[in-house]
Amino acid sequence: MTSDVFVNDVIRDMLDFLDNSQLVRLRVILNKHISAALEGFSVEEKSNQELVRLFVAAKRVEGCSPKTLRYYETTLEKMCTLITAHVTKLTTNDLRDYLSNYRAQSNCSLGNIDNIRRILSSFFMWLENENYILKSPIRRIHKVRSPQLVKEVFSDDTLEELRYNAKCLRDLAVIDLLISTGMRIGELVGLNRDDIDFEKREAIVFGKGSKERVVYFDARTKLHLQEYLKSRKDDNPALFVSLLKPYKRLLIPGLEIRLRRLGRALGCTRVHPHKFRRTLATRAIDKGMPIEQVQRLLGHNQIDTTMHYAMVSQNNVKLSHQKYLS
Repeated sequence: MTSDVFVNDVIRDMLDFLDNSQLVRLRVILNKHISAALEGFSVEEKSNQELVRLFVAAKRVEGCSPKTLRYYETTLEKMCTLITAHVTKLTTNDLRDYLSNYRAQSNCSLGNIDNIRRILSSFFMWLENENYILKSPIRRIHKVRSPQLVKEVFSDDTLEELRYNAKCLRDLAVIDLLISTGMRIGELVGLNRDDIDFEKREAIVFGKGSKERVVYFDARTKLHLQEYLKSRKDDNPALFVSLLKPYKRLLIPGLEIRLRRLGRALGCTRVHPHKFRRTLATRAIDKGMPIEQVQRLLGHNQIDTTMHYAMVSQNNVKLSHQKYLS
């Protein structure tokens, strides 16, 4: 955004509050201060790639995970490849066209487009805060609305089938821990033996944003975890390790593949770690747990995020209608 466009935007926003002479004076003052601020400063001394690198570095300092940083970087680099203009010169219409063309060419979901919009918003707000631009051009591009579909959760029968058909003590303990605590997959694979307190039936996990929190598990999970640990023949401090030597820490891809194969063997689609988390949230809401406590249990900063996970069952809605309204 050029300084002239910025000044005109300010003048237009102040039309209802100032008379003509005051608006003229405001224009003079704005131009004076903008010229002083930009004197001897050329934002284009840094390339698009350099600005993206600096932004990612800033996010790394804020504690974003390596996976999130890669997502930021690849998303912004793709934009810089398809839009050759310098990022400090891009307008709102440029970004609208980019998002529209991206969806048309990739045929991706509206949810994915909104994820890209949020990354662009974070990037351009950083540029504004760091004084590379005067005003973020994405301010007027609002959240992309997408269909709110009721996502699947595991039924009690499916959970019992998964437990019964688990191939080993480790897989059984993983399933129980996921459904009992609702922890994220990254939190689970990062657990060490010392993080588990069997007496209190709780564990300390290291979650998003480098935040620690306590999660709780039930008696069945305690029993299966203890049986699994007793069967171990290694001294690796990790809570879950590979089944074969050299018994390295279990990683996210390996766990996802393991659960997916178990689901296929049972004819159950979409068996993945996050579905256990969503199931716990839905169960908790259905059984009357206050949403604020569910939020704390899942480690969410915003309660709106918790509401997306917890899809109250239609059967409970019907029972509540009969109880309160019929």
